[in-house]
Amino acid sequence: MIDLFIIKVGGNVIDHPELQQTFLEKFAAIPGKKILVHGGGKIATRIGDQLGIASKYVDGRRITDAATIDLVTMVYGGLVNKQLVARLQANGCNAIGLTGADANIIPAVKRPVKQIDYGFVGDVTATMLQTAPLQALLESGITPVFASLTHDGKGQILNTNADTIASSLAIALSAFYSVRLIYCFEKKGVLRDPADDEAVINLINKEIYQQLLAQQVLTDGILPKLQNAFGAINNGVKEVLIGHADDVLSNTTATVAGTLIC
Repeated sequence: MIDLFIIKVGGNVIDHPELQQTFLEKFAAIPGKKILVHGGGKIATRIGDQLGIASKYVDGRRITDAATIDLVTMVYGGLVNKQLVARLQANGCNAIGLTGADANIIPAVKRPVKQIDYGFVGDVTATMLQTAPLQALLESGITPVFASLTHDGKGQILNTNADTIASSLAIALSAFYSVRLIYCFEKKGVLRDPADDEAVINLINKEIYQQLLAQQVLTDGILPKLQNAFGAINNGVKEVLIGHADDVLSNTTATVAGTLIC
């Protein structure tokens, strides 16, 4: 039996008010203990353009210089996070907005400079997390909502990948709860045929995963998600689910619409 759902929602939902509202209504309706993890979508880019802070990317990853870390702290930890919390309250979900710096829950280390200097970007592992404050919130019936920000313990906020935060939370909390980690993205799940959005593979275990790799039916885009999923499974998380944000409520039940990895 699953007693904690950790759900990461992507920018495609955050960026669109109607999609966001539908998602939050369904998230609020999930019974029991749950945690939401979010990024900032394109909102930080839009506000950065208004402030004259140009966005810089390398291989799809944001370079976080001094001006950009201030920007994403304001947008992710402020505007987006507090809007989500307020809208969850309106849907009867008693939520609290957090970053990794709050209660020292997610300490991180600044990513070392190798070929690329990513700037104020944080790397985190599950063993770094402080779980006691989260357990206290969850046991009090409060739903944590995490922005994708961590801290280095020396006063510096760090921009951190939301998928990684969600996975690290799931691994750390799996010592105390039976966890299903859910990644919401634009597809209904892992597809047997990338051209057919209805060709969802509803269950993948390690044996099936190896078969799919041998059959070469998995696209490059889904492989990192599956590797991340099995990384969580191998570190104590009971189940990982990859599915569409529209299906978030049904994907917390026994009969899932997405792809359950176990």
